[in-house]
Amino acid sequence: MLNMSTPSELKSACVTRNGMVKLPPQPNGLGSASITKGTPAAKNRLCQSSSAAPTILPPPSLPYRMEAPPMAASLLGPDLSEHPHQLRKFPRPTPQEWQLALDEKVLDRLLWYFTTAEKCILAQVCKTWRKVLYQPKFWEGVTPVLHTKELYNQLPGGDKEFINLQTFALRGFQAFCLVGVSDLDICEFIDNYPLSKKGVRSVSLKRSTITDAGLEVMLEQMQGLRHLELSGCNDFTEAGLWSSLNARLTSLSVSDCINVADDAVAAVSQLLPNLSELSLQAYHVTDTAMAYFTARQGTATHTLRLHSCWEITNHGVVNMVHSLPNLTELSLSGCSKITDDGVELVAENLRKLRSLDLSWCPRITDVALEFIACDLHRLEELVLDRCVRITDTGLGYLSTMSSLRSLYLRWCCQVQDFGLQHLFGMRNLRLLSLAGCPLLTTTGLSGLIQLQDLEELELTNCPGATAELFKYFSQHLPRCMVIE
Repeated sequence: MLNMSTPSELKSACVTRNGMVKLPPQPNGLGSASITKGTPAAKNRLCQSSSAAPTILPPPSLPYRMEAPPMAASLLGPDLSEHPHQLRKFPRPTPQEWQLALDEKVLDRLLWYFTTAEKCILAQVCKTWRKVLYQPKFWEGVTPVLHTKELYNQLPGGDKEFINLQTFALRGFQAFCLVGVSDLDICEFIDNYPLSKKGVRSVSLKRSTITDAGLEVMLEQMQGLRHLELSGCNDFTEAGLWSSLNARLTSLSVSDCINVADDAVAAVSQLLPNLSELSLQAYHVTDTAMAYFTARQGTATHTLRLHSCWEITNHGVVNMVHSLPNLTELSLSGCSKITDDGVELVAENLRKLRSLDLSWCPRITDVALEFIACDLHRLEELVLDRCVRITDTGLGYLSTMSSLRSLYLRWCCQVQDFGLQHLFGMRNLRLLSLAGCPLLTTTGLSGLIQLQDLEELELTNCPGATAELFKYFSQHLPRCMVIE
């Protein structure tokens, strides 16, 4: 997750590949929030300022302006932010204007146009706006991020009191990200959040000191929990997973937890028969762990992400592909011992794949791309970042894939203009990343205008991407967002 504080001039949210952006704490009890919605075309975009027109002038105490649609501007009057001395001359609203500004039916439609950060501020305008905005439908897909220090209020005597979470409950939040919490903090959260027992569907614990006991209590008490993420939590053990994992879980993500190894995968395979999504970043997981997957997971599991599992080899891939034949998304990012033979096994046995990530796999060559092009006819997304042995020949194989919509070739240092020409005929391609490709020239890149349906093009740290080229793209690819 990428945590970002909102600057003084309100900007649109940056959505990263994992899709979470921290928003500033608000006095109305929201705390911080994380936007979790996003599409592939929205990944890796640069932050862009909101459009200049028209604006609402917020109260003087607010640190930044907010953008509003024309309807909002007509309700609240002209923008006087450029001439603050004229504020006293602003005419008082007529009764009809006041009535319109407080009409709940109008507000119910108007407030959809604002971002999450803006809604936090608008909820402070008056009780009517707060009442309308605190409907759960306005907060769907938003995950509050709460740090340990934000969970308690300091009392005059030096004691601490857990914060009131009633405003969270009014908005019906079903997902939370808790950072740096302990077993006690989690117990307090469960006791104080009215929806914790049945209504919370997803919990993410980051850099927390949760132990086996805390994990067991949390999963026992939160009966509605379906998604669990543990990141940077080094105090629970594999024994804790064996004692606490519940068959209700359908999605599990474990990363940077030092006590996780092969036995953790064994616990997952035995205790989570309904698991549809597993993400695992564990440096000590070996091929043995891949043998624990059984036919029970093969029916339900459609997403497997193995990030930086350095010890997994082609032998582990053999076990994985035969046990999980229904995978539609597979990531072997950073599994540096995987070779072309491992990719061949994937291509021959996982024909339903729609997304494949082979980034940071330095042993992958053009041969692997031939296997992918021949067998994975449903593939829509292919990530080949830092696959340094890929050449123009490999791009020739990929050019035959009519289903491919997103292709990432970041820092593929052998790709040249000739190979790029193979991609010009891929009419279904919507997203292309060539960031850091050092051999591509301005002339070669200019040919990308043939991809008229391209929606996103990333050329960051690409020497051939000049100011003249970006101007050329703005004229010939007007619908494409080019990331410089």
